[in-house]
Amino acid sequence: MKMHILSGGLLRMRKNIYLPDAQRGETLDLPVSSILLRHKQGNVLFDTGCHPTALADAPTRWGTLAKALQPVGDPDAHVLNGLADLGLQPDDIDVVVNSHFHPDHCGCNEFFKRATIVCHRLELEAAQAEDGEQRGYLPADWRHPMPIRTIEDEHDVFGDAQLLLLPLPGHTPGTIGALATLERDGRFLMAADAVALRPNLEQEVMPKNTWNPDLALASLREVQRIEDDGATVIFGHDMEQWTQLRKGPQAYE
Repeated sequence: MKMHILSGGLLRMRKNIYLPDAQRGETLDLPVSSILLRHKQGNVLFDTGCHPTALADAPTRWGTLAKALQPVGDPDAHVLNGLADLGLQPDDIDVVVNSHFHPDHCGCNEFFKRATIVCHRLELEAAQAEDGEQRGYLPADWRHPMPIRTIEDEHDVFGDAQLLLLPLPGHTPGTIGALATLERDGRFLMAADAVALRPNLEQEVMPKNTWNPDLALASLREVQRIEDDGATVIFGHDMEQWTQLRKGPQAYE
């Protein structure tokens, strides 16, 4: 199995959302990732990043969320172009796994019309709730005609332990991560927003946009356990790590 890390956009947010000791008005640029797993049984995309139109007109795409999430950077930095650089089209993706249904993690779902969408049952229920849109679940990003398969517990995508989906609730009710085991480069845990930044992990600091701090802390400690067991954690939005990762055609294997 090969793993390709692709850009899903770039966000600018108040730094104190993630690190409460930050100065008032200080901002943080947050990379958004979409990770492709190429397995002999099919192609899986873990998160799809921001929709390409968000950068040009975030208020129209995201409504009031655009006040907190400001898309910045290169307009061409989205998952569709990342896949094209690998010679792939959206129809080449068999499964889309959404860590959760916030717009920077499922914004391009609509393009993967042949894929099955996989998420946690509690995340789908949260998105479908009457107050879902007010809680950041935008129908334009997650509500599409493709089939949705929900999981409850740990889920082995291919049945060979090479790609495991792990419930990591707290940021949202149904946040999930993915643990990939590669033959050459070892194990990688895609933590998504269960742990957005390394300082959150090291200092056990819960971001202000955490849905349930107690569950989030338990998930964070599970991520710590997996890291201590030898896995490399890919944080949800850590710029320092992002600059050091191999990306695009430079695969992990």
